[in-house]
Amino acid sequence: MPPANKNIIAALFDADEGPPPGLDALAETAEIRHATSADELKRALPGAEVLLVTDFRTGVLGEAWPSADGLRWIHATSAGVDAVLIPQVVDSDIPVTNARGIFDRGIAEYVLGAILLFAKDMHGSLRYKHQRQWCHRDTERIDDRRVLVVGAGAIGREIGALLKAAGMAVTGVSGRGRDADPVFGRVHPAGALHDLLGAADFVVIATPLTSATEGLFDAATLACMPTHARLINVGRGPVVVTEDLVGALREGGIAGAALDVFEQEPLPSEHPLWEMDNVFITAHMAGDFIGWREALIKQFMDNFRRWQAGEPLFNVVDKRRGYGTAGG
Repeated sequence: MPPANKNIIAALFDADEGPPPGLDALAETAEIRHATSADELKRALPGAEVLLVTDFRTGVLGEAWPSADGLRWIHATSAGVDAVLIPQVVDSDIPVTNARGIFDRGIAEYVLGAILLFAKDMHGSLRYKHQRQWCHRDTERIDDRRVLVVGAGAIGREIGALLKAAGMAVTGVSGRGRDADPVFGRVHPAGALHDLLGAADFVVIATPLTSATEGLFDAATLACMPTHARLINVGRGPVVVTEDLVGALREGGIAGAALDVFEQEPLPSEHPLWEMDNVFITAHMAGDFIGWREALIKQFMDNFRRWQAGEPLFNVVDKRRGYGTAGG
């Protein structure tokens, strides 16, 4: 048994990635129990006051939940928290915090890079290089091109700020909308989405996954986009109905897509998206930068020390809405 003055932290992580780096720095004040599966989590949860979740590809939390007899706080090392918001957590008084702020700039840079990839026809340049062909052609400029950012929380605002600095015209749309936003000015409510899509050259999905956003970009929504527009998804895969997106790309309904997240991850090797020349695919890594794992654990440890001192936690999530209380 740990000393009475030690808190117990259960840490759920992917076995392939190993334990969260730097977490052992808390060893003097906390007992840390590692878990990489449902069975291990069931053994780690009894008596644990804190649950640290770094693995979001499994659904083991619900299976192991009956073993959670003393949890007082759950922290997710991601901006999205849909994987931990099982009904038992939502209906409890256990606070959930997330990693808001860690990935914002990296994701914004990814979005700008994806826009430039399309505008400067980098796909074509790489193809001609491999074919050893010298092929001069004109490409697009991005200044004054119109971008609709769907999801105007912290990440969406960082995206908007960077794209505005590059000379693009940026509009935001979010669940409830708001006035006087520091980046977008006015953020339009979700009900205006279809009307706003028609004016967009690029559409960026940065919204969390909630009951309101799941399947939001279906055939009807994609049909509202201009045929020259490109879709960039750095939010959550299930926000887009993949089959409908494939149809829109094949039929020329939209001009291209840059996708970092998918309904099924990893994306199956036989999936038709791999074969499309107008699709850019990355492996759920838009915000990941060198040192991101260490940054996530430092953020958790800072919050843990606040929790131990009885101070208010930061990055608290509104569990009913499914995202941070400062975002939209």
